[in-house]
Amino acid sequence: MFEQIGARHLTAPTYRILLCDLRTDQVRDALPVSDVSLDDYLGKIGTATVTIPLPNQQLAARARAALDMGRTAMWIERGADIWWGGIPWTANITSDSRGNLGLKVQAGGWASYLDHRAVFHTQQATAVDQFDIVRGLIAYSANLSGGDVGIEYDAVQTSGVRRDRTYRRYDQPRIRELIDQLGSVENGFEWRIGSVRDPVTGRRIKRLQLGSPVIRTGLSEIVLDHPGPILSYDWPLDATVRANSWQSRGASDNRNQTAESLPIMTELLVDEAQLAAGWPRLDGTSDYTTVTDRSTLTAHARADLAAATAARPIPELTIALDRVPLSPALLGATVRVRIRDLWWAEGLDARYRVVGLAISPPLRGRPETARLYLEAA
Repeated sequence: MFEQIGARHLTAPTYRILLCDLRTDQVRDALPVSDVSLDDYLGKIGTATVTIPLPNQQLAARARAALDMGRTAMWIERGADIWWGGIPWTANITSDSRGNLGLKVQAGGWASYLDHRAVFHTQQATAVDQFDIVRGLIAYSANLSGGDVGIEYDAVQTSGVRRDRTYRRYDQPRIRELIDQLGSVENGFEWRIGSVRDPVTGRRIKRLQLGSPVIRTGLSEIVLDHPGPILSYDWPLDATVRANSWQSRGASDNRNQTAESLPIMTELLVDEAQLAAGWPRLDGTSDYTTVTDRSTLTAHARADLAAATAARPIPELTIALDRVPLSPALLGATVRVRIRDLWWAEGLDARYRVVGLAISPPLRGRPETARLYLEAA
């Protein structure tokens, strides 16, 4: 089953922000915005930039009282729906030539909080499902005084892949970096912390989403055509990240105090099939300075080589949102892309998974658009 989106035009709702206490989610204020840009991804932290107009002293006072960098949660609403959530980390007061004031706020998605949390007590897991390791790190973060910011998760979902991991307090690793590394090994996973509203209670939720090997959402396909709802596209052809031989380097081996301290290394991994097919040798390397276990390091190297030998472009589509009802919930969903032009003279008709989405609301005659980032489904 798939849904064909035709020329139906939709009225774009207005945007506003809710500013809440990060730990309790108690609303401090709801403010209008004059400009919004937001994005969300699988594999990296989404960002949002909003401008709060300050036309009078009253609104300026409200903004000053509601916004506290690093301790405020910001939810972006489009109409009645939550489209984004995260933490404002920086802001700038701006003034134009006419003296009009605005507050430009830059925020990172909820996962950016885990960049500010470190492991100060050694954590060890033996033959533990990798999803449980992730939940354990987030629970460790939340259980320390002042550390619970309300990240929720499914406690029973498993990946079927068990790992041995030791995270030493001496390394003081950042929690997001540990989760990223855990997911990037062979037979790894994708993760994100999304923003949703409970359909029954209306409660705002910061929800951890896990998927092994990838996150997939949606039951039906959206069909995107060019010419049609696809206004424009960028389709890169790139071999700069391609490799068919790989070696990874880990932490230094300090067991022999009388010898020179050298990092542990994997064996040199080579895709002989590609070389036999006529490809020139292309070398790749990677560093995992906190990895002390050789088998874990080898799993990283195999995953890196697999990604480099099958390097795929990440096409970008710009979509007219007044013609296609898209939202950030599309992340992980499959879309069917159909293009016919001079390059695709024979016609492209293929399925792709949405791995990133950036929204540009309407502004001064600019239509509301979404930029989709795709990978082969």
